Amino acid sequence: MVIVIQCKDQVGLVAAISGILAKEQLNIISMREHVDTMENRFYMRLEIEKHKDEASLEKKLKDVLPKDVTITINELPQKKVIILVTKEYHCLADILIRNYFETLGAKIQCVIGNHDTLQNICERFDVPFHLVSHEGISKEIFEQKLVEKIQQSAPDYVVLAKFMRILSPGFVAKFPMKLINIHHSFLPAFAGANPYKQAFERGVKLIGATAHFVTDELDEGPIIAQQIIPVNHSLTAADMMKAGKEIETAVLAKALRLVFEDRVSVYKNKTVVFE
Repeated sequence: MVIVIQCKDQVGLVAAISGILAKEQLNIISMREHVDTMENRFYMRLEIEKHKDEASLEKKLKDVLPKDVTITINELPQKKVIILVTKEYHCLADILIRNYFETLGAKIQCVIGNHDTLQNICERFDVPFHLVSHEGISKEIFEQKLVEKIQQSAPDYVVLAKFMRILSPGFVAKFPMKLINIHHSFLPAFAGANPYKQAFERGVKLIGATAHFVTDELDEGPIIAQQIIPVNHSLTAADMMKAGKEIETAVLAKALRLVFEDRVSVYKNKTVVFE
């Protein structure tokens, strides 16, 4: 069982939490904590033995913690996820393989694409694929259809695996901190479209990828994971794009593992990640 706690910092929080667990005869398997001194915020992630009454345990913890506390108690079931795609296959293929061999840490409910390009690979892995086309309709109607399809499965998270559409604030608001995107640059550098072209024209010596939660600000959401590789003058923009796909796949896989294991806490526009 995993417990994730976030609240205002004050003296004695660790002692108060461990005291409650001791009274409940619950063994602590692992415990990680962090204090953000600038924001005066306390973060903790614990793995403990299973408790027979989660609601009672949560109440007892809240009684000894600051009033602004948020507590999540999770028995580590597989998360339910939906994958959104367009035409690029590399991130989706990696997720499908992990799902097939049950190493994803989640269960794919379905894949939704605004093109049918990736339907065949989903069918090969026996994962339902739904086409929700954006063509010939307004963005508002497209997103409405997308929301309806997503909500049918009530997922814990929605993964944008190279879903090349900018989502409206109204859409994002329906899934707060539940949308995970992979962006093909080392943010905050080269946000928006064509980052490899931007990187090539700038003559950078490093390229990267960033997995982040989606917010109203394009490519500005809380960062979950990042990675970079060196490049040089001999690479074209196309070469950079090819090399970057390997990083995108790896970074997204790492970010999903961290999120699915409840290792990521968000406050304002930053994350605390207990790796």
